[in-house]
Amino acid sequence: MAREKELGRKVIFLLFFAHFILSNEALEMERRHSAERISGSAGDVLEDNPVGRLKVFVYDLPSKYNKKLVEKDPRCLNHMFAAEIFMHRFLISSPVRTLDPEEADWFYTPVYATCDLTPNGLPLPFKSPRMVRSAIQLISSWWPYWNRTEGADHFFVVPHDFGACFHYQEAKAIERGILPLLRRATLVQTFGQMNHVCLKEGSITIPPYAPPQKMQAHLVPPETPRSIFVYFRGLFYDDSNDPQGGYYARGARASVWENFKNNPLFDISSQHPITYYEDMQRSVFCLCPLGWAPWSPRLVEAVVFGCIPVIIADEIVLPFADAIPWEEIGVFVAEDDVQKLDTILTSIPLEVILRKQRLLANPSMKQAMLFPQPAQAGDAFHQILNGLARKLPHDENVYMRDGEKLLNWTAGPSGDLKPW
Repeated sequence: MAREKELGRKVIFLLFFAHFILSNEALEMERRHSAERISGSAGDVLEDNPVGRLKVFVYDLPSKYNKKLVEKDPRCLNHMFAAEIFMHRFLISSPVRTLDPEEADWFYTPVYATCDLTPNGLPLPFKSPRMVRSAIQLISSWWPYWNRTEGADHFFVVPHDFGACFHYQEAKAIERGILPLLRRATLVQTFGQMNHVCLKEGSITIPPYAPPQKMQAHLVPPETPRSIFVYFRGLFYDDSNDPQGGYYARGARASVWENFKNNPLFDISSQHPITYYEDMQRSVFCLCPLGWAPWSPRLVEAVVFGCIPVIIADEIVLPFADAIPWEEIGVFVAEDDVQKLDTILTSIPLEVILRKQRLLANPSMKQAMLFPQPAQAGDAFHQILNGLARKLPHDENVYMRDGEKLLNWTAGPSGDLKPW
């Protein structure tokens, strides 16, 4: 009881002092129109301009692989997997695009593999690999460039929960593995976890799609005080897919609820209010726990709204990690330490909180997490191109010798070999 009272006094003082300082800090930053620049090589990488450093050839596929899917189900334009759609649209008019495949550094196959949806709005896991496989069969028969390298100079955007393993449940994704025909290609994917079957070496980890215009419409005045200490909205349990409990989020979200549902420092609920975006801008810390996959749009939302992301996902590989200093802007909490969240967060010195917020206020940080339309300098589209440019020039061993074959076209689950 004495410990709880002491913790309560500490928290009340911290909140009062942080409220006062952060409010004045926001006002001062607004007057100066400045934020702390990212120091060192990360800041330079974040501001790189990819134009002139690479050329991309975009395969002109039949519309059944992309545009017709969106026409059939426009929900694809707003879900968290939509990066595959907007990357295609961006590249069509990008100055890095070349119409001459002979001068291309990279080849892009525009397949919207997460746009064939269930009534609930989720990608059909058995359709995605068939669709991608069908597209590869097509480009390998219509053009000579796939066969020249067996895809080693090709990239695919695969924003599924577990990337090119194409399943939302980890055990089934691991069992399926990366689609065999993609094992030489570069994968641009939201999923990232160290030492995982579904993350191949050389992949580019990107943020999930979060609608920029919608977030822009919910901005609050910059002087708004951050009066919520810890904020989270989302599932704690997934009864429909994990009725026994313990598998979803590896139990981390359940632990957040069980330990902190009655803690006044924690504004947490499974209900999603209409003031969700505004509430994040009034919060000091925003929880970003794993769900079925380690990543979620909350990470994007936290960065855009200047709320310090509390990342609860062991061994996660974060978007554009060579450009964004995640250790400096976020807080990492091990899944096994979730029950200590209150102690961990209230123990962070105020000057550390302030520096994280100054870094988060840097416009280039926010821009790198977004896929705006039209594209803007330094946005996620350009960070992807920067990642591809840094892989150039290709090593000579990417080119196949006469008669050489490395990929097995009959490998993989039997269901994936069915026509799409």
